[in-house]
Amino acid sequence: QVQLVESGGGLVQAGGSLRLSCAASGNIRSIRHMGWYRQAPGKQRELVAVIFSGGSPNYANSVKGRFTVSRDYAKNTVSLQMNSLKPEDTAVYYCNTVASTMTDYTYLEVWGQGTLVTVSS
Repeated sequence: QVQLVESGGGLVQAGGSLRLSCAASGNIRSIRHMGWYRQAPGKQRELVAVIFSGGSPNYANSVKGRFTVSRDYAKNTVSLQMNSLKPEDTAVYYCNTVASTMTDYTYLEVWGQGTLVTVSS
């Protein structure tokens, strides 16, 4: 079973920066991608940024040029550096991965517990 643990959320003023981190653990055999989604109050969950293994990052248009996603393949971690934050970035941010384990070769989607990012104006 794969688990994701996130850290790094908090309260920041508009224009500020935060860094989110997520670590995958468990009997991991292979990871297809790691990335971040967010869900603002009253809105649907949306993709923020994702890196497919061996590929380039993909970003939502709303965060391009401000957010940077990076992976450490050896440690099975993914980070999200968020700069020039805006009040509309306020949301619960969820780490996401699709991975398989040594005992079950089936790829399953896994979500973290979520971390709250609040940007004040």
